[in-house]
This record gives sequence, structure tokens and C-alpha cells, in this order.
Amino acid sequence: MKNKTKLGLALLLFGLAFACKQADGLAESNVEAAVDSTSVESTISSNAAVEKKESNRKFVRTADLKFKVKNVAKSTYAIENIVSKNGGFVTFTDLKSNINEKSETKISQDSTLETTHFTVDNTITLRVPNTQLDTVLKSMVQEVAFLDSRLIKADDVALQLLSNKMAQKRLAANQKRLENGIDSKGKRLRDITGAEDKVLNRETESDETVLKNLSLEDHVNFSTVTLYLYQRESVLQEIVANEKSINAYRPHIGLQIWDSLKTGWFMLEAITAFIMQLWALILLAILGVFGYKKFVKK
Repeated sequence: MKNKTKLGLALLLFGLAFACKQADGLAESNVEAAVDSTSVESTISSNAAVEKKESNRKFVRTADLKFKVKNVAKSTYAIENIVSKNGGFVTFTDLKSNINEKSETKISQDSTLETTHFTVDNTITLRVPNTQLDTVLKSMVQEVAFLDSRLIKADDVALQLLSNKMAQKRLAANQKRLENGIDSKGKRLRDITGAEDKVLNRETESDETVLKNLSLEDHVNFSTVTLYLYQRESVLQEIVANEKSINAYRPHIGLQIWDSLKTGWFMLEAITAFIMQLWALILLAILGVFGYKKFVKK
């Protein structure tokens, strides 16, 4: 009885020790996964050049990332959803499969195994609100299996915006003076035409300056992100039917002999019919021979 009790206690202690070891291993793996996830998230996200609300600086932020995913098509749809939820939009996507190797193996008389080695990749260009760039990049972490590269740039264009606005004011003032001069002093047609051309040139320059400012403001408000996604090489195997050669449709030897006999008989019939069409010539030849023997020889 004592031996049984000791054996039971020993088994119980062994079970507890084994369970604790498994729990420790599971906890360590969870910690490692958490560390890896945090590492990738901190690597792919960006707080570069995030201007404060009261700052006079204006940054154009761009990001270029290349990373490996498990499935390019699924990751593409997931990223498009992330961008849409954060007020952005996709401007370019090029999803394609690249065939690396293709082979065919004949497995039966009428079947062939077709094996294709291919890789799938996608280049995506997207625009997201400048304030949501970091959120979008962090949301993509779950799709990243391996990060190859990350390049994030922030160009301060505050002075360029100010310069364009000052140039726009100068052009507007110059245009106004020219218009007033035309209205008050323009008399001859030649003078008026030259002044109108100058006004038109100033208007064109002013419009171009406005468009440049609008383009800069758009790039300030919406960051441009370029992604290159790829996955591990995949293999597709497919059984396809073989195309029958012309020899498969050749008749057997007996049928060929029978066809030859029929062909010969048809040729004989044709020759006989042709000869019968010449009966008049044959009759004249017979009469000629008969007359020659009867009259000429005598």
C-alpha cells in the first residue's frame, strides 16, 4: 500500500514538472513572437518629420518598401483595405506571375504532367493622408514575412510654397498694371496688341505658379508610398491530355488492302469506259486492216 502511494506521488510530481516545462516553453515562444512583431513594427513604421500643429514647416513624405509575404494576392487585398479605411487610395498596382521554369513529363499514352515553377509579385503605389502614414505602415506589419528594405524621405517645402505665393502676387500686380495701362493709354492697335500679349504671358505664368503650389500642397497633404511585394516560388502541376498524332487515325492493313482493291477496280472501270468512248476509231482501224489485207495484198 505504501509503495502504491509513493508511486502515485512520484507520477503526480513528474506530471506537474512536465506541465510547468511546457508552460515555460510556450511563454518563451510567445515572448519571442511578440519581440519579432514589435521589431518589425518598429522597423516598418516611421515618425520621421512629423510636423507639429503649430509648426510652419511643410513636409512632403514618401516611403519605399520591399518585403516578402506569404501570399501576394491576399496581402494586396489586405493592404488596399487598410489604405481605404485610412482615407487613402491606390494609384497603381501591377500584380503578375513570372514563370521561372516549365517542364512536361509523359505519364501515359494520352496524358502529360505539366509542371510550372513561378513567382508572384506586385508593385503598388498608394497615396495616404500625411497624418495617417505611420498608422498605415504599422497596419501592414501583419502582412510582412521578411522586410528587405525601407526608405522613407521627408522634404521640407515650406520655403518653396512661400516663394511660389510671392511670385504669384508679383505676377498678379504686374498683370494689373498692364491692364490699367491698356485701358488708359493704349491707342494704336499695334501698342494694344503687344500689351495684350504681355498680359497673356503674365496670366500664363501666374496659372503655372498656382498649379505648382496646388501640386506641392497635394503632396504635403497626401504621402506617396511605393510597395514591392513578393512571395516564395510556387509549383503548379497539371495533367493535360495529349494531342493524338495522325498515325493514331490510320486504318489497319486489311482495310488498306480492301481500299486498294476498290481503287484498282475503279481505275479499270474508268479505262474501260474511256476505251468504249473511242469505239468509232477502233471500228475504222478494224475496217482499214480488213481492207488492206483484202485489196492491197491482192
